[in-house]
Amino acid sequence: MPPRFTAATRIVIPGLPGYCYVGNMQVVDRSFELRNDGQLWVYFLGCGSAFSRRHYQTNLLIVKGEDHLLVDCGTSCSRALADAGLSVLDIQNVLITHSHADHVGGLEEMILMNRYVARRKPHIFITPRYQRILWNQSLRGGAEMNERHDGAGLGFGDYWEITRPRPVPDRTREAHEFTVGSISVRTFRTRHYPEQAESWEDAMYSIGLVIDERIVFSGDTLFDPGLVDEVQPEGGAEHIFHDVQFFPGGIHASLDELAGLPEDVRRRTSLVHYGDNFEEHEGRIAELGFAGLTRQGAIYEF
Repeated sequence: MPPRFTAATRIVIPGLPGYCYVGNMQVVDRSFELRNDGQLWVYFLGCGSAFSRRHYQTNLLIVKGEDHLLVDCGTSCSRALADAGLSVLDIQNVLITHSHADHVGGLEEMILMNRYVARRKPHIFITPRYQRILWNQSLRGGAEMNERHDGAGLGFGDYWEITRPRPVPDRTREAHEFTVGSISVRTFRTRHYPEQAESWEDAMYSIGLVIDERIVFSGDTLFDPGLVDEVQPEGGAEHIFHDVQFFPGGIHASLDELAGLPEDVRRRTSLVHYGDNFEEHEGRIAELGFAGLTRQGAIYEF
């Protein structure tokens, strides 16, 4: 059952031989392109949890006009890109939400391919704090000693063009902002892990984002009752993509907890980062009035 959307939204679901536009059923025989006519596209390379075998991991591409941004690059990302007719070498702009392998496990391939095959550096939008975490705890072991110059190995800046997001003042939680050409992004801290974290301030580094002050992507997060209200743009988000799991406990928001969101928020919310038993829960998701489950390989056009 396809999700329900407002008239401002079009969803594109993969079909044979190309893509099928739900609604007018127009068939487009092509691979995904990193450009369009100026619409805002949110394209889910994957929609699954870290351990899903039926979907790729939740990584996504944002495209608008000639500009694009890859949000997360997990262990399944290069395969998902290949299925879309793309390569890690096609990606020029990257944002990473946090350091679990389903979000960073493909980065080593990306930086090594770019340095030694394409001979260029992709662009990353990253704070100094998270740069230290990402380099020292995830990338350094496989990247630092590939070369030695004047007795020293390589550093983070040898692999990336770095842009520092600007802090956003007067927010209830830490926030930063940046632009990728015509795409504006505002990030916000989330309370994802450890499970015992009592607030985003008490949690390990993890972020969600607001796209063009229109669309909210929660990123990975424990249920945080105030999150949506705190981060929505003025007047409310057009659509929300929210993390979900189908059991209590752990480090993600459960469906039972999300059921307590206001009705007007639920109907604007598609659920993402879910497990392989999703069919068992689609009936209840519909009964609760959510927009539905986010679909892998779907272009959400706004």
